[in-house]
Amino acid sequence: MELIIFLAIGASAGFAAGLFGVGGGLIIVPLLYVVFTQMGYGSEVIMHMALGTSLATIIVTSISSLMAHHKNGAVIWPVFKNLSPGLVVGSFFGAGIAGLLSGAHLQLIIGVFVLWVAYQMFTGAKKVVDQNKALPSAAKQVFAGTGIGVASAIFGIGGGSLTVPYLNHYGVVMQRAVGTSAACGLPIAIAGALGFMLFGMKEQVHVPNSIGYVHIYAFIGISSMSFFTAKLGAKVAHALSPQMLKKCFAVLLLIVGCFFLFKGIR
Repeated sequence: MELIIFLAIGASAGFAAGLFGVGGGLIIVPLLYVVFTQMGYGSEVIMHMALGTSLATIIVTSISSLMAHHKNGAVIWPVFKNLSPGLVVGSFFGAGIAGLLSGAHLQLIIGVFVLWVAYQMFTGAKKVVDQNKALPSAAKQVFAGTGIGVASAIFGIGGGSLTVPYLNHYGVVMQRAVGTSAACGLPIAIAGALGFMLFGMKEQVHVPNSIGYVHIYAFIGISSMSFFTAKLGAKVAHALSPQMLKKCFAVLLLIVGCFFLFKGIR
């Protein structure tokens, strides 16, 4: 039964990853929180397990998603190259910061953050992207990547919630922003997952079938299914208008943000 649940989570998360370039974390984290709660895990580790496992699955999802977007010519590789060093460093240390926070504090922080991003994306849906606007210098992109990496590890996401608006702000059209974000999710996921494994082992977390804060069975079930559905999501992304894609993205974030705020306050 648990395997079926993990496969279902992977199917929906993979589709969201391809469609929005978010790595699927915005779907995986709240669903794993519910599943791990039902499995009877301690409240002090549930949120951290959901975040660490989410990042581990995004490794596979990102590979599938970026391959599909690259095929459509939607990945801006020079930007990926500039952002990656900061993403790796930021994600690893972000996992350490998350390990120091309580589960309730993590829920509140994630809820507020996601609602803010939803507002930014929805209000910007009707704005025309100025494609003549220049991207920041390589050094500034590395710095931005560090901030995105730290936040992504704390929130257990592939970075799309920050990378997409960041690139959109500098004139990158939605489809190319989503494609580049999908590629950026890979270094974030690798560094973040390793961080959650190591910091979880340091805290001597004893949860069945896990390495640190990463649940092995959940990782296998979710990633095996998401690899295939991410390609479908990417295909749909290129069939929608940028405005519609932004609005759908905002609605998804609104639902997730309200969920975590409710859980954190409760």
